[in-house]
Amino acid sequence: MPEPRWLTEEEMRAWLGYRRMRNLMDLQINRDLAADGLSEQDYDVLSQLADLPDGRMRVSELGTRLRWSRSRLSHHLTRMVQRGLVGRDEVPGDARGAVAALTDAGGEAIRAAAPGHVASVREHLIDLLTPQEIRVLGDIAEKVLERLEAT
Repeated sequence: MPEPRWLTEEEMRAWLGYRRMRNLMDLQINRDLAADGLSEQDYDVLSQLADLPDGRMRVSELGTRLRWSRSRLSHHLTRMVQRGLVGRDEVPGDARGAVAALTDAGGEAIRAAAPGHVASVREHLIDLLTPQEIRVLGDIAEKVLERLEAT
């Protein structure tokens, strides 16, 4: 078996910094969204639906876009249905198909949360970076996502 390519000190600094940053950023964004009564997962679902003209999407497509398992999405949608944020409708002629639909309450919730969410993202990331650093971060994200999405 070949010897592993261990990380250099600088590579380890970058890797561990990224991991800590990601964890703390997720915690902060979740805390800020909770002030509006939403979780980050609620926001993810609602923002996907709110971006569509009719606010509706097949559950299978929503799961693909969010990269969530069928079970995780089903459980989360059930909780969101109970809270009145989304509806779940059957697909005519497809007994196994379902559509997630943004409700009026869900639309109001995402519209109310969006300004605070973008303020949080700005405060904790965007406004800390120069325009060049933002471009580099975007380039890095695209490169890594391209590789991960190909697998």
